[in-house]
Order: sequence, then structure tokens, then C-alpha cells
Amino acid sequence: MCGIVGYVGERESLGIAFDALRRMEYRGYDSAGIAVAGGPGLAVVKRAGKLANLEDKIAEVGSESLNGTTAIGHTRWATHGRPTDENAHPHVSYDGKVAIVHNGIIENFAPLRDELTQRGIELRSETDSEVAAHLLALAYNEGETAGDLRASALHVLNRLEGAFTLLFLHEDHPDQIIAARRSTPLMVGVGEGEMFLGSDVAAFIEHTKEAVELMQDSVVVITKDDFEILNFNGTPAEGKPFTIDWDLAAAEKGGFDSFMMKEIFEQPAAVRDTLAGHWDGNRVTLDESNLTNDDLKSFDQVFVIACGSAYHSGLAAKYAIEHWVRIPVQIEVASEFRYRDPILDERTLVLAISQSGETADTLEAVRHAKTQGAKVLAVCNTNGSQIPRESDAVLYTHAGPEIGVASTKAFLAQVAANYIVGLALAQAKGTKYPDEIRQIWDELESIPGKIAEVLGAKDQVDHISETLGAVKTMLFLGRGVGYPIALEGALKLKELAYIHAEGFPAGELKHGPIALIEEGLPVVVIVPSPRGVSQLHSKIVSNIQEIRARGAKTIVIAEEGDTAVEPYSNWLVRIPQTPTIMQPLLATVPLQFLSADIARENGNEDIDKPRNLAKSVTVE
Repeated sequence: MCGIVGYVGERESLGIAFDALRRMEYRGYDSAGIAVAGGPGLAVVKRAGKLANLEDKIAEVGSESLNGTTAIGHTRWATHGRPTDENAHPHVSYDGKVAIVHNGIIENFAPLRDELTQRGIELRSETDSEVAAHLLALAYNEGETAGDLRASALHVLNRLEGAFTLLFLHEDHPDQIIAARRSTPLMVGVGEGEMFLGSDVAAFIEHTKEAVELMQDSVVVITKDDFEILNFNGTPAEGKPFTIDWDLAAAEKGGFDSFMMKEIFEQPAAVRDTLAGHWDGNRVTLDESNLTNDDLKSFDQVFVIACGSAYHSGLAAKYAIEHWVRIPVQIEVASEFRYRDPILDERTLVLAISQSGETADTLEAVRHAKTQGAKVLAVCNTNGSQIPRESDAVLYTHAGPEIGVASTKAFLAQVAANYIVGLALAQAKGTKYPDEIRQIWDELESIPGKIAEVLGAKDQVDHISETLGAVKTMLFLGRGVGYPIALEGALKLKELAYIHAEGFPAGELKHGPIALIEEGLPVVVIVPSPRGVSQLHSKIVSNIQEIRARGAKTIVIAEEGDTAVEPYSNWLVRIPQTPTIMQPLLATVPLQFLSADIARENGNEDIDKPRNLAKSVTVE
């Protein structure tokens, strides 16, 4: 979750670290801080709240007091301890010579804390992280590893349990940073006469495109001219070099007032790029996935595991795969999956969906599935991240970096990727003729252009939001594949506007939720195409009439040419005609606009950074 940055070079490090934190703030914004060495000594500045608070603190103390050519920085999503100045990172050791920043959870921090207390060391924060700073100082100051920073760091790392990325900086060794990762991500940026560290390449994309991903349980020592990767036992290890294929402009707002709005408008490209390369002119290909046609043919059930918006994309996949492939699909909240003892075997395909590839609940579900003999196919937006590495196969979405915490373009790219998997299964099992698959693929390839048309509805949605003003609750209704759209719309509103919002299958309305309907309540209804299952369309028109009769105000999302809904809509937003199964790729877009607008009507101007949330959930 937290954003981690590091720099060793010849330039003044404060500005480099601060700019890196600005690009990493989407990973957490409960507090931020920087430690600098290589100047007069070790200097630390930190402050609770968003990065602007840290900027004010730097101005207050004076940047000249933070001179040095080596720095580590941190932007925090709180786990242990409230968002306060004391709990902000970096944490400093009892002797004032060690600074650390940490992402993850040190699970055995309680006995370590007790041990330190018994040694007479006073802990100044409520965090699990602070113990690492004191332990390193003790190991460096006494015992077998005294005076050897690398040996001391390895000693400490082998005592820690849990998932973590840790950066160590020592006043006596201002020319190096020692860092380690276990489960949570860490990358090395390789520059000329300077080296970088980041939990995301966004930390150093301004300075270099050459990077190395650290593998599980790896330690790296960086200096300005080189880096060395070790295992936790001190033996040499390898990383995974790669070249970053996007530039700084992709991580900047590009003239939009928020990253989220920029990313909404990038959705045609995100879906187009995800589809690219998966059709060879005659058939669907899964070249990236390492699953053979025989593998796909052998599966007789699919489990989809995911969290949040990724879960909603998986629910849409359930409708598509069952419709096209005629095998059962179960959709599971990843955090519940391994605790209910699901029935899996070698004929089970587990589709694990995660934008970041770091989601802790999904990662643990992947590990459980593999122990049961199932094959795991990851759908992920982040190259080389943990979930793809531990899966049997991977299908990468190509949405580009998504900075806004509330997922938009990554969600649509996931839906598209899931449909690629569904078509590949139908092709392998022969449940669709080749000409049928080609027709469906042609429809998919037309989707980016149709998304671009829906983006034109922004002004209309803005007007709806202005008319509604600040609202305190909303309901979202859908039938069939419209149900996951309703769930996604409600989630976006909860994330951004901090109000009660619920998504329901429209048919469930009369089984209880209709009691919530009152005069003036805004209700969003996603209407399936009248050209599909005619009963489904007529049923939801009846649902609209039921809630209108009880005083609700209806915001109806319906395709062009659907006249049946017109008499029952307070506001009608049109989307292009498309097969109902593909509506999530279009009907979600107006709901993204609506959530952003209502958030601002309700006083949340910073829609990129919703309170209490972070982009990647790397703890269970």
C-alpha cells in the first residue's frame, strides 16, 4: 500500500525524493516523510496528512537543513497506529543514526517491541515499523555483526515475520541504502551515476527507464554506481531487468483536473490496447498466458477470485463465460475464498484478477488454489508483479499506469481481458463456432469507438449532478450483466462521495430493498438492450415504474433507440447499441462521471485520493 522511494547519487536528494513521493502519493496519503544523509548528518522531516503538509514542514525547517545526496522517503497508508506525526515514517533508531521506511506488516512486532522495551529502548510511535530501526541499530552497535551494516541488516531481516518492503539508511554509511522485499513490491531504477528505489516505477520514471524488479525474499544494496542483490542468507541473487514502456507524461494529469478524469478519457485506448494481439485473423490467442488449447479444453469449472472493482469485472465474466462456454463459473471474494474450503481440482481454472498484482487477499487465494491442484490464470495490469509470478499463466491488461485510487480504466480493461479468456475457452471447447467467435470479436473491437461516444455524455451527467446537488444516499439497479454494473456504480459513489450507496439486482427490489424508496431518492437503473432477452428488458421497465410510483427520481442508462424507458426516466443517458453481454464496457462510464460529480457536490474536491483508501491493498 505505502509508497516507498530511495535515491543514492551525486545530486541533492531532497527534491528528487519529494517529487518521487508526489508520484507515489496514490499509494497512501495518511502521512509522508523523508530522511536525508550525505550532508552534515542524518536529517528527518515528516508530517501527518497529505504531501502538502510535508512541503509546508520542509519550508518551515528550511531545505538547507536537509542537504545530502542520499534519501529515503515514504507516503503512508496507516495499518498500525493512527495517522499522526509520531507514526509517520521514516522512523529513527534510539541512537539517532538509523532511519527506516516500511510498507507491509511486521507480524511479530509485539514480541520484538517487548524485547526492545526490556533493553530500555523507548518506542516513540504506535507502529509495527519502528522496531526495525532499533533492531538494526542494536545489531550494528553490538554483537557478532557490530560495525558491519550489511550483516546487521541481514540479521534483522531474518528476525522479521510478515510481508514487508524495508529501506535502511545509516548515518555512518551515507553512500548506500540497503533494502529488502518480502511479498510487497520493490524496484531498482538504474541511472548513470545514480540509483533509485521505488515500490512502483513511477517513483523514478522521470530519471530512467531501466529498472530491475526484486524477486521474493531479496535484499539489494545500492550505491550511486552499482547495485547488488542478495538472498536473505547473504548469497548472491538475481533480479528481473526490464525497460519501462511508458513515460512521465503517462503519470501526469495532461490538462485534466484530476488523474481519475484523465483515466476515464483514456478508456478507449486502454480497452483497445488490452485487446491488441489476441486475434490472429482467424482465432483468439492467449500468447502471454502459457495455457495450451488442451489445457483450456480440460477445464470443467471456473472460479473467479478478486476484490473490489476487480470482483465486479469478474462477476461480468461469470455471465459471459457461462453463456459462451456452458461450464459453471463461481465468483468469490478473494478474502473469503480459502477460508470456506472450496472444491478445486486439476480440472479447475482459477481466474485471479488484480490491477496491481499485489492484492494480498487475492495472492493468498492464488496460493491456496495451487495447493489444491487448480490452474491459475492471472489478469493483471502490472508487469512482473507478485500474483502473475505465482500464477500458472497471465493475461496482462495494457491500461497503463492508473494513479486515481478509484479504478476506472483498469476496470474496463479487466472486463475486456476476462472476455478474451471466455472466448478462448469457448474456442477450445467448441461451444461456439468459429464464425460466432469472429462475430463476438468484431463486437469487442468496436467497443473502444463506442466508449469514445459515451465520453460525450459528460456534460449531460454534469447537469444531472448539479440538479441533484449534495445527496446522502443512492441506489443502483440492474438485471443480468447490469447487476455488476450497478455494484460498480455504487462502489464508486461510496469511494468518492462517502455516502451510502447500494447496488441490487432489480428483481430483488420487491423482496425488501423497496422499503428504502422514498420521495426524491435518486435511483440509477441500467437497462439491458431490448434486442436481447425481451423479458429481461420488460421486467426492468416494470421495476422502474415501481420505484417511480413511490417517489424515486430515476437516472436511466439505456441504449439508443430504446423508447420504452422514456416515460419513466427523470434523466435518460444514452449509450450506443451493443450486445447486452458487453454493456459493462459502456454503461459503467456515465456512472464514473456521476460519482466524481456527486463527490464534488458533497464537498470532496480531491477525487484522486479518497479518504482511508490506497491503490494497492498489500495487507490482509
